[in-house]
Amino acid sequence: MIQEIKLIDRALLDKTSAEAKVNERLRKNFNLHNDYSDPVNRLLNAMEPGTYIRPHRHADPPKNETFIVLRGALDILIFDDLGSIILRQTLSPESGNYGMDIPAGIWHGMIVLLHDTVVYETKTGPYFPLTDKDFASWSPDPSDTTEVQKYLNQFM
Repeated sequence: MIQEIKLIDRALLDKTSAEAKVNERLRKNFNLHNDYSDPVNRLLNAMEPGTYIRPHRHADPPKNETFIVLRGALDILIFDDLGSIILRQTLSPESGNYGMDIPAGIWHGMIVLLHDTVVYETKTGPYFPLTDKDFASWSPDPSDTTEVQKYLNQFM
């Protein structure tokens, strides 16, 4: 039996980006893995400027996470335990910095710089929504839109 083969092409990136633009969160995932229980979760993450990726880490269970920017641009932010930025790195095909592998337990977030940004993302599975991420207590909750906007503005 042949598993479903999925082509990652411009049409798929365009479709996923179009869905991100009309999504309230300004991002949209396209899962390449067949099930959240897969040992490696693989997905496209289309994001627009203004989306809020709350700083988080994957510590329990420990999971590495890899991002490769297929188009567009974003800044990966790496934080210490108190919320200070210890690394800010722009990723984009044009810059020659294509991706980043983030070890388990490292606080990280993103600032999307360009429209139609699409990232190929991998992380060890399985995925359990309630325990997948440890959100940083020093970052605003997504429901507090005023604080989120203030938080994002400090990085622009």
